[in-house]
Amino acid sequence: MSTAPRPFALDRTALHPSLSDPLLDVMTFLNEIVDRFPQAISFAPGRPHEGLFAPADAERHIARYRRHLRDERGLTEKQITRALVQYGPAGGIINELLVRALRHDEGIEARPEDTVITVGFQEALFTTLRALFATADDVLLVPEPCYTGVTGAAAVLGIRVVPVPEGPRGLDADDVARAAQAVRRDGGRPRACYVVPDFANPSGHRLTLADRHRLLAVAHRHDLLLLEDNPYGFFTRDGRRRPTLRSLDTRGHVVYLGSFSKSCFPGARVGYVVAGQPVHDPAAGTSVPLATELARLKSMITVNTPAVSQAVIGGMLLEHGCRLSAANDRAARLYGHNMDLLLDGLTTALPRAAEQGVRWNDPGGGFFACLEVPFAADRELLEISAERFGVIWTPMSSFHTGDGGHDALRLSISYLDPDQVREGVRRLARMIRWRLARSTPVPGHPAHAPQGATGAAR
Repeated sequence: MSTAPRPFALDRTALHPSLSDPLLDVMTFLNEIVDRFPQAISFAPGRPHEGLFAPADAERHIARYRRHLRDERGLTEKQITRALVQYGPAGGIINELLVRALRHDEGIEARPEDTVITVGFQEALFTTLRALFATADDVLLVPEPCYTGVTGAAAVLGIRVVPVPEGPRGLDADDVARAAQAVRRDGGRPRACYVVPDFANPSGHRLTLADRHRLLAVAHRHDLLLLEDNPYGFFTRDGRRRPTLRSLDTRGHVVYLGSFSKSCFPGARVGYVVAGQPVHDPAAGTSVPLATELARLKSMITVNTPAVSQAVIGGMLLEHGCRLSAANDRAARLYGHNMDLLLDGLTTALPRAAEQGVRWNDPGGGFFACLEVPFAADRELLEISAERFGVIWTPMSSFHTGDGGHDALRLSISYLDPDQVREGVRRLARMIRWRLARSTPVPGHPAHAPQGATGAAR
């Protein structure tokens, strides 16, 4: 009697260790919660608001980019067709338009050859990390808490991460310096530090102008590269923007990582790297921008960023004179209004928040706010919150490399309509009051918000 052959199986312990990292399960868990409780209002997604985009916009932007190729670049219809339907150069086809937008919006001066157009921010990050981190001694400094896409990418690439705890004003330059010194004492090389100067994910913190200069000085003193990520800089609540690290950098310490997902069209999945740092080859006697080397790496990952996606972004840039700041005024107003509703709603719904050990920050813009509570904001509570109270949020522990963030949660206002924010805050407040009535405070958590902290009296 014959038996069916046993299918080939893989031993998980023989696969890359990153596959066992809990970081890779964060988004899956949140998506499952949303699917299981579709009536719940979710403060979890960090996505842009869908009402700001329409499929018809993509068609119009592609048509505008085609006119640019014909009228300004002098391409024939056959050449235009080839440019949009065929494989293209690994480094991108809208680099010159990107450079114009960076100059107008950010005061960043760069050459097209200093840039690479990527498949979203994540590919920009992956190629940059892969190029810069050559040995096991190379260390990436990250803020604590940190966007999981960064720590997850480092895990997949086998890069050692050292967290630098954020203070009340975000990433502190002195803390970065101390972390770099500690890595060197342990025999490692602090290669780069990831930083979001404006409204960081997940904390919402923003660096002052003075702190930006201090961070650049530390990068110079400790031979560090700063990997600057700036997805939320346009979305200020008061309309006042601060200069990027890259625009302030005079010594070449900043690699600027960007994305058009928040500011142009998320479904296009187009990002970029600005990396003009010269890479010398002593043997060949040549020097090329780091961006050239990143494009070589990219050619082995995605070959090239889809030309049609680049055409969507290129057309939008052209439509707005390569000035995206003004093009995002409507989005900035929506996100700012939603943040106001969140913070005002918490103050109204939780009038005794500070004395009960509940507090929140007051971000000047962006998508995220952080709320601290005197109990464990874990997956078990999230399940109860979704099922019984109809509101979803993200545990802040998801953004910590170690055992931290268990008494805090991230709230994102970007994906919701204003009415959903209002109702979501009411549901969240009911959940918090229920939990306070039956909770034992988290050990070490302050019973009262300290003087000057945000909370009921923002």
